[in-house]
Amino acid sequence: MEIKEAQKIVDNWIKEYGVRYFDELTNTAILMEEVGEVARIMARRYGEQSEKESDKIKDLGDEMADVLFVLICLANQTGIDLESALKKNLEKKTKRDHSRHKKNEKLK
Repeated sequence: MEIKEAQKIVDNWIKEYGVRYFDELTNTAILMEEVGEVARIMARRYGEQSEKESDKIKDLGDEMADVLFVLICLANQTGIDLESALKKNLEKKTKRDHSRHKKNEKLK
């Protein structure tokens, strides 16, 4: 699925099932909540915190998809073409960091 297609699918879903978008500040708060859920799984499953039995059934992919869904909502609300923005961002990173990481002794 292309990013533009994902943005359209989310927009259609909101119009059909969600009635309307939550306002941008509400969606920003929801995004932070969803990122926190991903962080909780990462800290317990891959980090040093112990994982509670109730956390072991949580699906990391589903939680990441929640983050992506809300991020797409915010992009749609604010008129951001995420596909173009990502391409531009990768160009910026490539120009800025083309050799930086290869020279980083900490990564060897």
